[in-house]
Amino acid sequence: MKILVMIKQVPDTATKIRLNPGDVAIQTDGIKWVINPYDEFAIEECLRLREKFGGEVVAVSLGPSRVEEALRQALAMGADRAVHITTDAALDSLAAAKALAQVARDEGFDLVVTGKQAVDDDQAQVGPLVAVELGLPQVTVVIKLEVDPEAKTIRAERELEGASEIVELPMPAVITAQRGLNEPRYPTLPNIMKAKKKELKPIALDSLGIDTTPVVRIEALTLPPERPAAKILTGEPEETAKELARLLHEEAKVI
Repeated sequence: MKILVMIKQVPDTATKIRLNPGDVAIQTDGIKWVINPYDEFAIEECLRLREKFGGEVVAVSLGPSRVEEALRQALAMGADRAVHITTDAALDSLAAAKALAQVARDEGFDLVVTGKQAVDDDQAQVGPLVAVELGLPQVTVVIKLEVDPEAKTIRAERELEGASEIVELPMPAVITAQRGLNEPRYPTLPNIMKAKKKELKPIALDSLGIDTTPVVRIEALTLPPERPAAKILTGEPEETAKELARLLHEEAKVI
């Protein structure tokens, strides 16, 4: 079974984001970049499927040269090889999906897996758009996955608000992974060393022959307002409780 896992490199969630005045992008200097956390669940699930059924796991990502670091980490986790769609351009979700889908067509696959969303833009669009571009069935926010390669069917449990849903669909298909699907493994030192020798194929975005004209344009970016200083209540428990109740009612307006 051949599985493509599509990953994105994002700023570490602990990174302090800065904006250029009047710009529509963040400052990238000094940022620690990591694999999108939801994509780690996708990688792990692909590795488990390969360990169970055999086959190959190919990691695919898009972006500038720094993205190679994320792909090397995926290789160190256990992916067999990687494809890097190289570009310095900032693409919207549709253009990114078109590029990823084209690589998927060229590679061939039985299953495509990615995280449910990227934590930098939280749009949750690329996975579903890849499925649309490929004309494939999809199931999102998956928390349990069962694959039958012989029958070419998938049974997935997906998370809903306050409930879950069981979906059955044929292969090939596109799956987006939710937290709780598994526990991602950490790369071991031997696997980190092996990853340096695994194939990482660069493909220029321009060579794919796709239209990357954006359909969504960012007009402006703003940082959230600074949080007010915390209020610390001291004194006797009874009086403190009364004051807390008053603050929650009159200032926070939550009770």
